[in-house]
Amino acid sequence: MDCQFYIVATPIGNISDISLRAIEVLKKVNYIACEDTRVTRVLCEKYGFSAKLFDCHKFNEKERSEKIISLINEGNSIALVSDAGTPGISDPGSVLIKELKENNIKITSIPGACAVTTFLSMIPRTTEKYAFIGFIPRVKKQQIDILNKYKYTNCVFYESPNRLIETLENISEEFGYSTKIAVGRELTKLFEEVKIGTVTEIIDYYKNNPLKGEIVAMVFAKEASDISEDKLKEKIRLLKEENYSDKDIAIIISKLYNENKNKIKKLVLNI
Repeated sequence: MDCQFYIVATPIGNISDISLRAIEVLKKVNYIACEDTRVTRVLCEKYGFSAKLFDCHKFNEKERSEKIISLINEGNSIALVSDAGTPGISDPGSVLIKELKENNIKITSIPGACAVTTFLSMIPRTTEKYAFIGFIPRVKKQQIDILNKYKYTNCVFYESPNRLIETLENISEEFGYSTKIAVGRELTKLFEEVKIGTVTEIIDYYKNNPLKGEIVAMVFAKEASDISEDKLKEKIRLLKEENYSDKDIAIIISKLYNENKNKIKKLVLNI
């Protein structure tokens, strides 16, 4: 083999989604480093891979790097796989790759399935630009901070089905109920589903339908507002003259002009 270390993409759901080249490499290597040997063993049995398996996950990646370098120096060839998709894309791999590069070990990547690109290929977008943030933070403030950072860019993230509705409710509260969202689940599997709509529509749908499987979601980029701050202040003054509360004004203006609610709150308090 020309190389001794391979990064190999594996199916994200449908076990048939594996390339001929990936099969060829996984049949020839001496070892396969994987997140969970039980998961990878299913793939090995399906395609007849006989390489020895050992675990390499986020909790032991540094330690396994030393083992892999030692095995390669002994003349062995090794493939790195994750449970699903491409290693290093929200999966273990970056620590190991850094160590291999520092030891001048040649690395070859065998491309294939990735949940992000599979999902995006089914979403109509006005621009190719997007930001992928991996798994979105669990803490609401951290969620809002990172989504604000990318609010003018299509923002793609992974989320647990157990937390998706809560995350969508946080998005609705901060960015407005009309915020456009896309959600994909069970991609490439029998019950594959991609839903696109306002965050309110998506929340209502999943409150009334089963929410299982791996989740990929995207918050569509916000269109930059063409209303000036002076105009916003003028609208705020008009609502104050009508005796609307500061809270109601912030909600009304932020939704009417698709502006950040916290920004409007600050303007309201200063008028």
